Amino acid sequence: MSRLAFIGLGVMGYPMAGHLARAGHEVTVYNRTAPKAERWASEFGGRHAASPANAAKDAQIVLACVGRDDDVRAVTLGEHGAFHGMQAGAIFVDHTTASATLARELDAAAQARGLEFVDAPVSGGEQGAKNAQLTIMCGGRHEAFASVEPVLGAYAKRCRRLGEAGAGQLTKMVNQICIAGLVQALSEGLSFARAAGLDLEAVVDVISKGAAQSWQMDNRHKTMLAGQFEHGFAVEWMRKDLGICFAEAARNGAELSITRMVDGFYAEVEAMGGRRWDTSSLFARQEQRRRSKG
Repeated sequence: MSRLAFIGLGVMGYPMAGHLARAGHEVTVYNRTAPKAERWASEFGGRHAASPANAAKDAQIVLACVGRDDDVRAVTLGEHGAFHGMQAGAIFVDHTTASATLARELDAAAQARGLEFVDAPVSGGEQGAKNAQLTIMCGGRHEAFASVEPVLGAYAKRCRRLGEAGAGQLTKMVNQICIAGLVQALSEGLSFARAAGLDLEAVVDVISKGAAQSWQMDNRHKTMLAGQFEHGFAVEWMRKDLGICFAEAARNGAELSITRMVDGFYAEVEAMGGRRWDTSSLFARQEQRRRSKG
C-alpha cells in the first residue's frame, strides 16, 4: 500500500479520497475549508494537514481535484503548494479538468524538481466518483503512469494513458465537446416527442435500444422529463470546461461551431437561474422556448 495525499475534497474529491483509504492506502488530505478535511479524516480514518505542502511531505503520490487552472497552480506552485513538500521521485496526479497548457507547465516544473506529473481528468460525475466508476484520461511519462495506475484503480472503471503531459486534458476536452452536443440533441428530441403527444417513456424505451442510445439518455431522461436539475455536473462548470476547449481550438485551428452554439444555450440557462443546475437542464431551456411558441 502507498502513502498518499489528496488535495481538494469537493463533490468528486471527497469520495475519491475515501476509496483510496478503503483500499488500504495511508491517506492524508488537505482541503481549503478545514472542517471538511477534519470530517473526512474522522469518517475514513486518515489524517488531515494544514497545507498542501504538509499533506505532500511524506507522500509517494499526491493527487488533486480542485476547480480551475489558478487553483491547481496555487496548490502546486503556491507558497504552501505541494511541490514544495514533495520528495524527489514522488508523483503528482491532477484530476482537475484544466488546460493542456497548464499540464505541460506543471510537468516541466515537476521535472525540474525531480518529481513526476500526470494529468488525469475524470469523467463520470458525482455518482461515478461515489460508485468508483470513473473514466480517467491520462497524460504523462510511461513510467509515472505505470506507477499510479494501480492506485487510480480504487475509483476507476477505465484508466488509460493517451500520450505525454497534456494528452489527458486534451482528451477530456473531446469528452466535453461530445457531451455538449449529445445533451442538446437529447433535449430537442424529448421536447419534440412531448410536442408530438407521444408516450415519452415508451419512446425512450425503444430508441435507447438502438443507435440513439447514450449515457445521457440512460441516466438523465427521467430527471429531464420531471424537470429536476438540482443534481449532477453544474452548468457553470461545464461552461468553464467549454471555455478551455475554445481556447485550445484557437491554438489548434479546430472548428467548434455546434459547441459554441450549445455554450450560448447554457448562458441562457444561467440567465434562467440555472448556474448550478445539471448540464441536462438544456431541456428546461428547450421546453421554455417550446411553451413560449404555444
